[in-house]
Amino acid sequence: MPTEPMSSQLLREQALAIWQAGVDAVDSRRLVRDAVKVDSGILSIQGDSFDLESINRIAVVGAGKAGAGMAAGVEDALGEELLSSKVTGWGNVPEDCVKPLKQIHLCAARPAGVNEPTESGIAGAEQILEIVSELDTNDLCLVLLSGGGSALLPAPVTEITLDDKQQVTRSLMHAGATINELNCVRKQLSRIKGGNLARATRANVVVLIISDVIGDPLDVIASGPTIADSTTAVDAVAVLEKFRDGPTPIPQVVVDYLKSKASSPPPDEIASEVSHHVIGNNASAVDAAIAKAGELGFRVESLGADNPGEARIDGQQLAQLCTSRRGESQTPLCIISGGEPVVQLAKTDQPRKGGRNQELALAALNHLWDQGLDGIVILSGGTDGEDGPTDAAGAIADAQVWQAARSQQLSPSEFLAINNSYPFFDRCDGLIQCGPTHTNVMDLRVCVVQPVT
Repeated sequence: MPTEPMSSQLLREQALAIWQAGVDAVDSRRLVRDAVKVDSGILSIQGDSFDLESINRIAVVGAGKAGAGMAAGVEDALGEELLSSKVTGWGNVPEDCVKPLKQIHLCAARPAGVNEPTESGIAGAEQILEIVSELDTNDLCLVLLSGGGSALLPAPVTEITLDDKQQVTRSLMHAGATINELNCVRKQLSRIKGGNLARATRANVVVLIISDVIGDPLDVIASGPTIADSTTAVDAVAVLEKFRDGPTPIPQVVVDYLKSKASSPPPDEIASEVSHHVIGNNASAVDAAIAKAGELGFRVESLGADNPGEARIDGQQLAQLCTSRRGESQTPLCIISGGEPVVQLAKTDQPRKGGRNQELALAALNHLWDQGLDGIVILSGGTDGEDGPTDAAGAIADAQVWQAARSQQLSPSEFLAINNSYPFFDRCDGLIQCGPTHTNVMDLRVCVVQPVT
């Protein structure tokens, strides 16, 4: 029997509820609390067991957008007595994620929405290196890593400055480099990434990871501070060559340093015993969103997790898929996908603001502009609550946004042409503004489609 048509507002609320279920499934505090257990004098971390009588000190260090929640989860799991007797710690997190904890200090390593290394981040990274360098073989180093860790944990080699590091990061991001390419360069310019944090300590090292990278490669997430780098300075030079004609120049001192390093001996082996555990990723969020959509009565089509792509093209394809599936059933449809596309920045002198999720939603709206979005909602949001240098997690394209844009005579194609998605959705009440979620497993896209009646 055909279902009753749902209002545009109800469709939007259901899409948001499905997206939120995906975000909630990778709550960093809960994931860590579930991974760390203390029982009868034994500390267990994802199968790694330690007799607490034989452990002198436990240092908890790390970086990432999920860092505050992860650190709180550690403190929950360890308990008051163990915290006060053995634990110290430091984590570099975004400014809007800082909160007081009992034993683990959270450092505001960068401003909210500005995904670049800062002097404060360098000071925090130096503090982490100092903490782990003082540990001995009878100590435990628990490292908490999550997405955003690369920018939050800067420790440039002495040959380059912070300004050089910022400039090369901007150059590669603006040119459309993937996270793997960006982190390949970052690791070769760092004293803490590419395994150097682990090289700095003699303690046993256990690493808990919430992954924001396709495929969960350990040496790419947060630029792999605890695992030997699988790339080399030669690879980093190749990345710079690939993007040398990008919209912003790459500092010559960075090119010269990497070329010099390419002919130098490889770094020392990591002496410490290190174990890594991925406790949350994009697939976890996608699976939870699928379950929520089913619970709400949708038939679900999953496009899977860990999808790469280009935001503008992905938005168009999702719009096409929504319209092509409308007549297949009288049951409402939910299309779910996860991953992290890139944005190709257009050359312009005009002011602009946006992020990959907002661009994807705007591209979808633009594709459906002539026919409208009645009965269709296309939502794209970053699970960290941040999308580019904005205060939004992403955006929603639906009939309400379409009508608001029409009434204001806004042209989505004009905004899309210069990657200026934020002002468009801000004026049309289409932004997702939830604040920091204290997790980060890339993006989650939810499309809900009401059948044609």
